[in-house]
Amino acid sequence: MSPAPSSAATPHGTPGTSPAPGADHRPAARPSPLNLSRTTATAGRVLRQLRHDPRTIALMILVPCVMLFLLRYVFDASPRTFDSIGASLLGIFPLITMFLVTSIATLRERTSGTLERLLALPLGKGDLIAGYALAFGTVAVVQSVLATGLAVWALGLDVTGSPWLLLLVALLDALLGTALGLFVSAFAASEFQAVQFMPAVIFPQLLLCGLFTPRSVMHPVLEAVSDVLPMSYAVDGMNEVLRHTDMTATFVRDVLIVAGSAVLVLFLGAATLRRRTP
Repeated sequence: MSPAPSSAATPHGTPGTSPAPGADHRPAARPSPLNLSRTTATAGRVLRQLRHDPRTIALMILVPCVMLFLLRYVFDASPRTFDSIGASLLGIFPLITMFLVTSIATLRERTSGTLERLLALPLGKGDLIAGYALAFGTVAVVQSVLATGLAVWALGLDVTGSPWLLLLVALLDALLGTALGLFVSAFAASEFQAVQFMPAVIFPQLLLCGLFTPRSVMHPVLEAVSDVLPMSYAVDGMNEVLRHTDMTATFVRDVLIVAGSAVLVLFLGAATLRRRTP
């Protein structure tokens, strides 16, 4: 009788087998946290989708302009009132619209399974969040330019400082709204829930930012809360441009806080991003 085949495991394979020539058993390398080509590819995909969605484009670009236009003629008999609050709302309107659109768009990608398919590729969460931020940030630039131009040159907003500084704050506010929308989308299970986050995230900032009354005359507890909300510094930055001819130290502080808040929230969005909605 011939001896039975041996069942001993070979050093590199299953019992009785040998590894295929040239086989590499090392684990697949994980993608780097952030890659420029993957980020720009993600941004290009989002922009192509937006191009075929005119209603979303209208919401992001035209609504802030329409709101400013209406506000100007609501206070037609009192132009000084428009001058006092128009600059603040020039930053608030882009923040709100970008928050709404970004949170709903990101949630829609997750509920449809698009995020799960994308993250199965060599695409990190950082690439995805940065790509979305870049795409919506591009739209935010257009939105901020149009809204600032309309307010200053068409509606006669009286600004002591440079309109370019107003544009800078408006752009940072829009980017902050984008970052907040990306962040809260991770905690919503439906588009309706994403909209419900607006009263929780945006309305308290709107009430405490100093738009309706100076923060210094608020209750001390509310003033302390307002001191940690980024919209407060956005409004303060706009008011600095409204009142001073030159760039002040307070303006620089406000701009850095708004920009830093946007970057921090983007990092939190990357950390909390889920592949799919349960």
